[in-house]
Amino acid sequence: MKSTTKVIVTLAAFGLAAPAMAEIRIGASISATGPAAFLGDPQVKTLEMLVEELNAAGGINGETVRLIHYDDGGDPNRARTFATRLIEDDEVVAIIGGTTTGATMSILSVAEDAEIPFISLAGAIEIIDPVRPFTFKTPHTDRMACQKIFEDIVARGFTNVAMISGTDGFGASMQAQCRDVIGDYGLNLVADENYNPTDVDMTAQLTNIRAAQGVEALINPGFGQGPSIVTRNYAQLGLEIPFYQSHGVASNGFIELAGASAAEGIRLPGTALLVADILEDDDPQKEIALAYKTAFEAKTGTPVSTFGGYAHDAFLILTDAIARAGSSDPQDIRDAIEATEALVGTTGTYTFAPDDHLGLDLSAFRMLEIRDGAWTLVE
Repeated sequence: MKSTTKVIVTLAAFGLAAPAMAEIRIGASISATGPAAFLGDPQVKTLEMLVEELNAAGGINGETVRLIHYDDGGDPNRARTFATRLIEDDEVVAIIGGTTTGATMSILSVAEDAEIPFISLAGAIEIIDPVRPFTFKTPHTDRMACQKIFEDIVARGFTNVAMISGTDGFGASMQAQCRDVIGDYGLNLVADENYNPTDVDMTAQLTNIRAAQGVEALINPGFGQGPSIVTRNYAQLGLEIPFYQSHGVASNGFIELAGASAAEGIRLPGTALLVADILEDDDPQKEIALAYKTAFEAKTGTPVSTFGGYAHDAFLILTDAIARAGSSDPQDIRDAIEATEALVGTTGTYTFAPDDHLGLDLSAFRMLEIRDGAWTLVE
């Protein structure tokens, strides 16, 4: 021990660093502030918590994990800049992030060019369709959300549907996907309205929908504050048709912004995480969802959210792949991610393939309903 100490001191005296412990650098560009902060803030906190837990348990195959993250504020240009910095300056082996679809599309262009694995936290289908070699994602697609909602509408015996959609990237993408698949379910789109992300009242659009002939159900593709405003206006107008939101607002924050009374009875496709406490004991997701929920809420003092769950699953997928690959080479990591099979996360059970970089099917979605200010499962 003495001789080792002497060598280190001698090296330092000559201005030379002692050998550093092995380190795996993982990058992140996330919208921790800005319009999408309600999505990105729990994602950053989740990644920081998981890195701390992993390193306390010995890291990955004995190597420490270092998280290097930047706040892109949801700005695609900043996301592109940070992705470049993460790869060229910080020398990360993979990137997690892209809280929004716009930021994701900027990051993936850089990651694909550099051949660095990238796991997105955004919802739009164009992120993984067409499949790109180095890009994966954890949330269900907006197309899947449309399909899950339409399944429920058909099961309830309705035929005529109206939509009021945000013009943001997520809202516009989901609106297009719903239009594309609605015919597969024998449903009619009898009213189709839009609103801007900065709008503070959607009464006019909802009044048009109320006047449309035979509307039986309403769908709101969108995220951010817009859906909460739509929900309040819906209640103020006394509309009584069944109302569906997207998975883009699947958090307690939505209920708080909209108001529990206005949100009462609203349905949306969500994840097991929001109802972890009431899942059946034999549900394969109950253990991991409850473990994450308990740890996150104890660490942060704030309720768990679906969006933090997306980051949880991205980190799980990435670290599992690195461990199985026995390598931190980006190509090896990419190959191991694509070979992931039956990995249970908070969002669903992931099985990737060369032609499937989402790895989830509709069974990963749970139809949820707000009752008495809380999320419940629709039986």
